[in-house]
Amino acid sequence: MKEHKVQSGWRHRLHEVIYEADTPAGKFFDIVLFFLIIVSVLLVMLESVDKIDIKYHSILLAFEWGITIFFSLEYIARIISIKKPSKYIFSFYGIIDFISTIPLYLSYIFAGSQVLLAVRAFRLLRIFRILKLVKFLGEASQLNAALKASRAKIAVFIYVVLILSVIMGTIMYLIESDEAGFTSIPRSIYWTIVTLTTVGYGDIAPQTNLGQFIATIIMILGYGIIAVPTGIVTVEFSKHGKKNTNSISVVHTNTQACETCTVEGHRDNAKHCYNCGDEL
Repeated sequence: MKEHKVQSGWRHRLHEVIYEADTPAGKFFDIVLFFLIIVSVLLVMLESVDKIDIKYHSILLAFEWGITIFFSLEYIARIISIKKPSKYIFSFYGIIDFISTIPLYLSYIFAGSQVLLAVRAFRLLRIFRILKLVKFLGEASQLNAALKASRAKIAVFIYVVLILSVIMGTIMYLIESDEAGFTSIPRSIYWTIVTLTTVGYGDIAPQTNLGQFIATIIMILGYGIIAVPTGIVTVEFSKHGKKNTNSISVVHTNTQACETCTVEGHRDNAKHCYNCGDEL
């Protein structure tokens, strides 16, 4: 019984350091983690520059191994410090942590010059570590809520844009000739989407007066279309920002994470997790 209490005690302290940012140790851990993620991403970028990689390959590899070992220990610590490890392993951040940690190990499993491209692809997966930075952004939850609230409107908007692209692309295929680049309806739809989004690669261009007139209309529509989803998300973001401001004045929350399901955002005086009901 005493041994069980000692074991749960160190697991609880480890959980506080890794999952909670209210304690000094937790804040220090987050700062170190943030710094190492930035360094790791910079290392991946530097390795992609041939001149730098050839000259400093050994140094870059040594730094990357050190960071990879740290993230490996962090991944193991996150698993053993919660009551239900599967909650973390199969969560968004759990999957990202795993994907961003294993590439360096995988690169040493495969041997032979014929798989060098595959090895390089595996190692580039380390760039996924940058997704872990999202957890350090205080406004990330508001943005996520705004996107979820506006997803139906955005889906309808994209649906309308696709329909418009198909119709206008088909019309352009009928008007323009093969010499202008409109060789098929799919290729004409591609031109319409490129024009509608104001990208304008210039690889295909209408030659007839009617085609150029329609292209002008599509270009003008493009500016209005870009503003629509931006406005939808901005309104929802503003709504959720006001809700959070009002709620903060009434209910105080902290970064305490549940040791069972890893959910954060509990009230300061909460004794049980609002998600799974387990004791905090």
